[in-house]
Amino acid sequence: MKATIKNTIKGSIAEEAGIENGDILLSINGHRDFDILYYRFLSSNPLVKLEIQKKNGDIEIIDIINEDFEDIGIEFENELIDKPRGCRNKCIFCFVDQLPKGMRKTLYFKDDDYRLSALCGNYISLSNLSEKDVSRIIEMRLPRINISVHAVDPQLRAYMLGNKNADVLGIIKRLGEAKISMNCQIVLCRGINDGEKLYETATALSRFYPDIQSVSVVPVGLTCHRHNLTELVPYDKDSAKAVIDQVTAIQKELYDKICTRFVFPSDEFYLKADMPIPDFCCYEDFLQLENGVGLIASLKKEFETALGNSKNKRVKRNLSIATGQSAAPFIKSLIGKLDGSEKVKIYTIKNTFFGENITVAGLITGQDLTNALKGKDLGNTLLIPRSMLNYDNVFLDDMSLTQAEEILGVKIMPVENDGCKLFKILVGRAI
Repeated sequence: MKATIKNTIKGSIAEEAGIENGDILLSINGHRDFDILYYRFLSSNPLVKLEIQKKNGDIEIIDIINEDFEDIGIEFENELIDKPRGCRNKCIFCFVDQLPKGMRKTLYFKDDDYRLSALCGNYISLSNLSEKDVSRIIEMRLPRINISVHAVDPQLRAYMLGNKNADVLGIIKRLGEAKISMNCQIVLCRGINDGEKLYETATALSRFYPDIQSVSVVPVGLTCHRHNLTELVPYDKDSAKAVIDQVTAIQKELYDKICTRFVFPSDEFYLKADMPIPDFCCYEDFLQLENGVGLIASLKKEFETALGNSKNKRVKRNLSIATGQSAAPFIKSLIGKLDGSEKVKIYTIKNTFFGENITVAGLITGQDLTNALKGKDLGNTLLIPRSMLNYDNVFLDDMSLTQAEEILGVKIMPVENDGCKLFKILVGRAI
């Protein structure tokens, strides 16, 4: 393992100890087998021993007294130190298997890495964890892990994951006993793990509350590129409504037992069913916002609060908003609450890249956006959801934000899912 140091932070313990860019960390507290999480765990001790290989090849042993438990101040060339772990599953619903060519290269890597779950909130299946991994998670007392469960029936889960190593409850039990907090998700495939199997999974997971804090239920995403893959049927209005009705009944049952709704359908189910989004309070602690659970209720609450607290409720400039088919009606309803709302043009972007079954804004590509908006009146600024872009402002199809601006001839502003910020932008206080 080569933990090459990219940078030592100015004024840090590492800089004071003479650690330099290009040095290599060989061991920490005697451990040569470490990744970024285990490094952070070991370096949080009051006494830290570092074995450093200098750029000239010399080996130095550096003893650090860190009674205040400060960050030592080392940044590594490889953020994980170790290589990211790929997925060993062959899930029948895998979105990566449904991607065409020509997209961002990173999208084709299937990660199933507990380090990325702890650091970034990624969901993992637990199917590639070794005994050493489980023991280390418990030793480090990781604050939270997100787990893709889908089904607790071993045979059904093995089929859905395409992996015989499908035990999930055994590992969950061990993590729960160690007081590791977990959030779980169920990717729902119509006619496979819904209905009775959904009830079985939800109630089985509820027995681990409060160690499992919540469970999200999200519909399987099906693109038009499912060549030679398992045949799956998308949810429609009636079947989505059936899911919501069932989960609502489960929520009532569990609330009486454990004082939490525990299981939450994603916003997409309500939009597919053409049903109203539950009130803000129904999402409790909003533990799965990043998984599309409660995004709309949160945005609505924030927007209406900002509207109620502001004397200025008028749109001051010509703007445009582009979003996905599922969210467009809701965005229109929000904008309609403002004076001068006619100055804001809202465009619904149809997803031709992935197909008509994909209606969420976060999966809109640069080419679909620009093709739909060429020649349109976009005003002074075009607002798009931040979820359309990665951290480098690149769309899924590798088109940059700058390229999209050049094609459309307008400034494009990515907006976070924050109703207060959206309100301020619309009334001219945040551009």
